[in-house]
Amino acid sequence: PAPCTMVDFLQLSLYYFLLVTALLVHQGYSFATLPSWGNPPSLSSSSSPRSSALKATAANEGSIQVPRSDGSTHELSYRIVRPMSLSSRQAAPIVALHGGPSVPSNYLYPLEDVVPYRSIVFYDQLGCGKSDEPKDVSLYSIEDSVKDLKALLKKLGIRRFHLYGQSYGGMLAFEYMKSVASSCNNKDDDVKCLSAILSSAPTNVAEIEKEFVRLTKELSPPGQNLTEEELNELFRKTHQCRLPEMPKILGDAYANAGTVWRGTAAIADYVAQPPPEDAARMPSSLIMRGEFDFVSEASVEGWKNAFNTKFLRYKTLEGLSHHGLLENGELYGEIVDSYFGEYD
Repeated sequence: PAPCTMVDFLQLSLYYFLLVTALLVHQGYSFATLPSWGNPPSLSSSSSPRSSALKATAANEGSIQVPRSDGSTHELSYRIVRPMSLSSRQAAPIVALHGGPSVPSNYLYPLEDVVPYRSIVFYDQLGCGKSDEPKDVSLYSIEDSVKDLKALLKKLGIRRFHLYGQSYGGMLAFEYMKSVASSCNNKDDDVKCLSAILSSAPTNVAEIEKEFVRLTKELSPPGQNLTEEELNELFRKTHQCRLPEMPKILGDAYANAGTVWRGTAAIADYVAQPPPEDAARMPSSLIMRGEFDFVSEASVEGWKNAFNTKFLRYKTLEGLSHHGLLENGELYGEIVDSYFGEYD
């Protein structure tokens, strides 16, 4: 055979460079974030999965302006993980809705570690995180939040996606899907929610408040004389996040939550209601909760009557509570990615 010439060598080197670059871009890198070839990323097993993922996953951040009925506009902040895959036809992106109301989205960021390849859109709903927090409480409502979500999808050009909502975010996901199904115009026809996951989302706020009181009483039988701080920590370890210590990412989210429109008091009258009889069919959805979740089995039972689709599934995550993503990310991520994969 003829000896390898310098031209052959350069062509082969270029081939391998393009091949490796294509693989990295497929995993969500942009050319601006590719690692330096002179300084390859460390493969040490001593680094934490979370810090490694943050270094390795490309993300874009930005904001949009959303209007309110008084004529004011406010900034809504978003973060897109693996932006190169936002228009993928093989693995549609996930739009993630955080809970609260007004607990910022950063506690959901571990989703990007356990759901590979997919683009994920996180955003802080109005009133928390990096988004504006107008002081007039009349500028907040679930209806306004649905409009904000529609505005974000339009601005980002998202046409096919899966919807994921955790806790209150699950209620918001339902209300978005109901709004689209009930719409009499064609504005949303080119935007398709392929499927949805409602994680630890109750259908009735008043009932979940009663459940909270019941569970708290069970943890503090007469004679124990627990302090309020001790009782809160016991509740946290039993029904909220069953880890020895509160995860920093969750503690930070609670510490930086909004103050104007926050918690169940802001949505005290909420009860999930089905769409009109002539509404279009809502997307197939998975209702899941933790075995020890304060959002009890009875608290999610009502979704059967609220959805107008027959393709509704329930799943209980054994050994987990309200924040299953933080308790067992690997299991949680497998369930989320596998379910959405059925509807790509």
